[in-house]
Amino acid sequence: MSTVEERSYVEAARRDKRAALEARGVPAFAYRYERTHTAADALALYRDEMGDAGPRVRVAGRLGSLRSKGKTCFAHLEDPSGRIQIYLRQDGLGEEYELVQLLDLDDHVGIEGSLFRTKAGEVTVRAEHVTLLAKSLRPLPRGKTQQTEGGVVTYGGLHDPELRYRQRYADLAVHAEVRSVFRLRSKVVSWLRRFLDERGYLEVETPVLQPLYGGAAARPFVTHHNALDMPLYLRIADELYLKRLLVGGLERVYEIGHDFRNEGMDRTHNPEFTMLEFYQAYADYSDMMALTEVLVSGAVEHGVGTRAVERGGVTLDFTAPFPRVSFIEGIRERCGLDLRTASDGEMLAVVRRFGVESEAHEELSGGRLQDEVFKTVLEPHLIQPTFVVDYPKPLSPLAKEHRDDPALTERFELFVGGREWANGFSELNDPDDQRRRFEDQRLQRDAGDEEAHTYDADYIRALEYGMPPAGGVGIGIDRLLMVIADQPSIRDVILFPAMRPEAQ
Repeated sequence: MSTVEERSYVEAARRDKRAALEARGVPAFAYRYERTHTAADALALYRDEMGDAGPRVRVAGRLGSLRSKGKTCFAHLEDPSGRIQIYLRQDGLGEEYELVQLLDLDDHVGIEGSLFRTKAGEVTVRAEHVTLLAKSLRPLPRGKTQQTEGGVVTYGGLHDPELRYRQRYADLAVHAEVRSVFRLRSKVVSWLRRFLDERGYLEVETPVLQPLYGGAAARPFVTHHNALDMPLYLRIADELYLKRLLVGGLERVYEIGHDFRNEGMDRTHNPEFTMLEFYQAYADYSDMMALTEVLVSGAVEHGVGTRAVERGGVTLDFTAPFPRVSFIEGIRERCGLDLRTASDGEMLAVVRRFGVESEAHEELSGGRLQDEVFKTVLEPHLIQPTFVVDYPKPLSPLAKEHRDDPALTERFELFVGGREWANGFSELNDPDDQRRRFEDQRLQRDAGDEEAHTYDADYIRALEYGMPPAGGVGIGIDRLLMVIADQPSIRDVILFPAMRPEAQ
C-alpha cells in the first residue's frame, strides 16, 4: 500500500469513527471544557504519601500516545505545559469506555479523575470521565520509532523544511522545540517593549497602507483603493510617519510592526518582516548607537541568559561597547580603494576582483556602486557585533550631513555575522536639504533605479514646521531572533513565511 493510499485509508477510518460517535449521540467537536489543571500542574500536585488516593483533576489536551489492552487503555495527554499519563479501565468508566474504543491518536480529550503512581513509577490520572473535545480527522505526521541494534530510529515525520513552513500548524503540533522558538520570540519582543517604555518612549501605530512609500531603498507592493480610485502601497518602512510625530511634539516614539518589500527571498529575507523603529528628539547618531548596543546586548542576554553565544562555530560577544568601523576607512584597509575619489570604473574593478562577476554590476554607478563595493569587500568580514559609521551621502538620503565632512552622513549600521541588523541616523531635519536629496533620488529613479526614494512633498511640509534635532534607529526583529534562537533561516522565526502556491 502506498503512502497516499495508507493515508486515505486512515482518514476514512477516522471519519467512520466520527460517524459512529455521532450515532451514539457523542458530538465530535465540543463547545468548551472546564480544565482545572495543566499536565505540569497535575504532576506537581501529587505527593508519594497520597498513594492511590491522589487529588482529583480535570486535564485537557491532545492524545500523544494510545495503547489499548482489551478492557484497559493507557494514553498520554499533551498540552502546552508537557504531558501526563492517563489510565482508562472499562470497569471504571462503564459505558464511556465505548468512547475510548473510538478515540484516535491526536484527538483532543478532557479527562477527569484522581492521581496515582503506577508500579512503573509514573504519575497518572485514573480516568473516571472522558470527554471528546475535537476529533482528529487527519493524523499528524509524528513519525514512527523502531528499536534497532544501533538504537531507536525514527521513520517518517515532518522534516521537510518547505512542508514545515507551509503547514506550520502541524510543525508546531509535533515539534515542541519549534513551539519554544516562538515562545522565545514573544519573550524577546515583550522585553524590547519594556526597555523602551522604561525610557519614556511612546508606542504608536502608523499606516501600513500609504499613498507614498518611503524610509528605505526598496520596491513596494502596490494595491488599489476602489472607493478613492487611487494606488496605495504597503509600507517599506515606518520612518517618515514616525518623524512626523516628532514634528507634532511626541519626542520619543517607537513602533514594532510589519514592513513589506517586493524583493527576492533567501536565508535572511522574507517579503513580510518585523521591524522595530524608534526615534528620540535632541539626540544624534552617537546617542542612538549607545542606546542600540545596550538594547541589543540586553535582548540577547534576556533571551539566552548570556551575552556571549556560540553560533555556527563562532562565539559572538554582545558585550557593549561594540567596535566601530568607518565606512570609508574600512574599505580602504581591505582593498586600498578610496571611495572619496574612486571612479565608477575603479569601483567596478574592485567588485569584479573581490566578488562574483555579474552583468547587473555593469548597470551600477555612483552610490549604488559604492554600496556594492561595501557588500563585496567589507560586509562579509563583520562577524562580531560591529557598527559601521559615516556613510557616503549618496547612500543616505534621510541622514544628516556629517558635521565634520560634507561628503558623508551621520549614519551607522550594526552588523552581526556578516549581515545588517540595525540602521540609524542623526536625522536630517533641514527641509531644504531634504528637498534637494529627494530631487536627487528622483533623478536616480528617472535613470532606472527602481529602489530610489520617492519625493514626499507632505514630509517636506512637515519638516518646514520644524522638527527638532533627533536620532532614529530601525532594527530587524527577525534577524535578531535568528541569532538568539539559533535558527539558520528567517523562515524558522516567522510563523507563516511567504511560500509559493502549492501544486494542485
